[in-house]
Amino acid sequence: MLVALILAHPQGDSYCHSLAERAAAGLRAGGHEVVVVDLYGQGFRAAMTGEERSAYHGDEPICDPLVEASADLIGRAEALVFVYPTWWTGLPAILKGWLERVMVPGVAFRFDERSGKVRPALSNIRHIVGVSTYEETHSAVRITNDNGRRTITRALRVNCGFRTRTHWFGIFDVFDKSDLERREFAGRVERELTELR
Repeated sequence: MLVALILAHPQGDSYCHSLAERAAAGLRAGGHEVVVVDLYGQGFRAAMTGEERSAYHGDEPICDPLVEASADLIGRAEALVFVYPTWWTGLPAILKGWLERVMVPGVAFRFDERSGKVRPALSNIRHIVGVSTYEETHSAVRITNDNGRRTITRALRVNCGFRTRTHWFGIFDVFDKSDLERREFAGRVERELTELR
């Protein structure tokens, strides 16, 4: 299975980078091909341009080679794995921007010509996996609705097939965790992704 692993953290020595490495190792141990898209590493621009917005409903809504590369990968992948820190109760701006610029008409969804209704276009995606770090406690995250998780496991999933499964790994109060607790969480991510089918 081809897996697109989308990483969104600006510091190369971050715990999120370590989690991405462990997730990729687990997936590869399970026999999967993994393509890591390091959004900060590749200099991905979060903001949609005026040109992109004007092109959004046209025949060619993608105007940027980096966006085109991600869209091509998403069109071939069978699983999407997102690794990111939850900031301000949601996705980092770069990841939100990636979703807005990549998941355009013709990639994530299509408009039915007869009814005008939106139809999913990501029927190739069998799994959506989220791996996130949280600075807050689990109860605090619940109060604020865990918006990043909802975006990925609900809003994005609507554009996939009915059989698309979602998996979530969250480590809460991350800065108060011991090194052992962080290692154990990373080990769990790696171990469980080895078994992704």
